[in-house]
Amino acid sequence: MDQTGSATLSFENRPYVLSAASVAGPAEGKGPLGHRFDEVLTDDRLGEKTFEQGERKMLLKALRRSMARVGLPMAEAGCLLAGDLLNQIITASYAARELSIPYLGLYGACSTMTEALLLGGALVDGGYQSRALCAACSHFSTAERQYRFPLEMGTTAPPHAQRTVTGAGAVLLGASPLPHTGFRHVRLEAATLGRVRDLGITDANNMGAAMAPAACDTIGRHLADRGMGAEDFDWIVTGDLGDFGSRMLQELAREAGLPLAGRHMDCGSMVYRPEQGYNCRGSGCGCSAIVLAGHVLPELEKGRVKRVLFLSTGALMSPLSACQGESIPGIAHAISLVHEE
Repeated sequence: MDQTGSATLSFENRPYVLSAASVAGPAEGKGPLGHRFDEVLTDDRLGEKTFEQGERKMLLKALRRSMARVGLPMAEAGCLLAGDLLNQIITASYAARELSIPYLGLYGACSTMTEALLLGGALVDGGYQSRALCAACSHFSTAERQYRFPLEMGTTAPPHAQRTVTGAGAVLLGASPLPHTGFRHVRLEAATLGRVRDLGITDANNMGAAMAPAACDTIGRHLADRGMGAEDFDWIVTGDLGDFGSRMLQELAREAGLPLAGRHMDCGSMVYRPEQGYNCRGSGCGCSAIVLAGHVLPELEKGRVKRVLFLSTGALMSPLSACQGESIPGIAHAISLVHEE
């Protein structure tokens, strides 16, 4: 593995995507990608007493499904890199408690899925692990009451707000393909580590505006480091800027002289239909995780797209920092995924 430019890693051995699994909530199942998810829940508590316990069970479903898809026991996952939105990443950590495999808990807010792939890819590419299981999840009912208001208040969201996606996605990386696996042609090509960017946004409902500067910065550095243009990618996919944040990214990119060549798509804007009434649509680290596992990777595997730049985007805030009037820093990490015969 070599570093190119400011902070872009080129994977010498190009780790394989071996499998992927997605579990989505009821609202997400009614969205335009609902038919692409492996499982759509009818009960977002999954029969548990609390939403937090349900979120944990949802993540475990995605992790176990990803391993079962390639016929491997959990003990052969190598290691787990996972995170969520809750304080002290309790969803991922309590799930890891049940799995009893080596675990690295990650917190990158909504950028966690790409952070996990970047670090997992580095471990596999460097020969430190033969496989790495990467995952992220979020839940509307747990995140909403942690970051904003108790659900019982029925608070009306402003027009620029987004709905936290209820969903969990898991991706298994490996040094070589496995027989009888559904994924044999998707590989990690390169990755760019994000830098924290902050435009001074203080509105905890305006996640898209807080994250768009980081997305623009990372896209620009990835292309510059590799001597490429947006036209070299079929898709440039951001994690959860939503409708408002996506428009802001386009404006920032134009100001930076960075034409996106009509390649940009956003998971947050893809996961819900406009008529579902979720304002600027989806957010949360489960948002990019389920769209990646359920839609982006299958399209790459089938060869319908050949190269995708995938950036999960995160707002690095906390309930305390928001109450104290702090601005919201953003981060975005990028992974280049390619189809190879």
